[in-house]
Amino acid sequence: MDNRFWRIDRRPEGTDFASALTLVEAPLAPLGEGEIRIRNSHLSMDAGTRLWLTAREDGYQPPLPLGIPMSGLVLGEVVESRAEGFAPGDLVRAFGQWGDWSTVDALMSGAIVLDPSVADRRAWFGALGMNGWTALWGVERTGAAKPGEKVLVSAAAGATGILAVQIAKLLGCETWGIAGGAAKCAYLTDELGIAGAIDYKAGDVDAQLDAAGGFDVYFDNVGGELLDQVLTRMNHYGRVAVCGLLADYTSGTRTAPKEFDQVLMRRLRIEGFFSPDFMHEGPALTERLRSWHESGDLVMPYDVTRGLENTLTAYAKLFTGGNIGKVIVELKP
Repeated sequence: MDNRFWRIDRRPEGTDFASALTLVEAPLAPLGEGEIRIRNSHLSMDAGTRLWLTAREDGYQPPLPLGIPMSGLVLGEVVESRAEGFAPGDLVRAFGQWGDWSTVDALMSGAIVLDPSVADRRAWFGALGMNGWTALWGVERTGAAKPGEKVLVSAAAGATGILAVQIAKLLGCETWGIAGGAAKCAYLTDELGIAGAIDYKAGDVDAQLDAAGGFDVYFDNVGGELLDQVLTRMNHYGRVAVCGLLADYTSGTRTAPKEFDQVLMRRLRIEGFFSPDFMHEGPALTERLRSWHESGDLVMPYDVTRGLENTLTAYAKLFTGGNIGKVIVELKP
């Protein structure tokens, strides 16, 4: 049997993914001990995977070698297993390949068997997935947000940010988001009911931040110049939870805060966090997230692209601001 998959042929420049990744077809290899084969139904598009396509050796994961399939979170059914605890027919989530099929080491890929009774399986990529885990951990643990505090989230209309603003609100915080464009900001305030939204595309971000007042927690998905602007609007003893550096991923730049002295002047704490570091907390995080999800208090809009051949179009949306919520590729059955 053959597998279609996206192969990494070059390091992409900016968002020119089409010249770097190629859709190819190759025979599936026999399963090794401890491996499972997944028929992918959905692929998760995540901005952090852009670092894997660079040559950087100092990231949170080494770069993926050229000539291999592109990796990312996948959702699908097990069709063959040589791993204990996984049987054909199981619905699973794992770090697999951007392809029709994923062949993975069950342990190393973080594969987990999912509850098939969840009405919309896409939730295992959204509120019940790593975006949900990251949002809850970043707001409550790294950001240490307390009821009544003011929380600001950048990239607030993206997959993690959109959950972070809702979770901060559920925890009793006054919640603000930064997003690009009137439609995204209106979604945050009118649909999700957060306190306010700052439109970075509308100009004079400094004035918008000043009007919003001081912040106790900044959940940062962006880095770059925006981090400087927020540092000077933090309250004393505030916390900055660094989740992502979207401004750096396609630009080739490195975030270097000019306002770093504010860490001392305002006695701020800045801490980065990364979901694999707390994967062992996944079941407990999922239990809390699921209660909010099933009550309708934690929602996720999905931006769905259909067809493996259209994966790169979906991926580019993460870096051009072309989405609200979770970007997913749905594979043809």
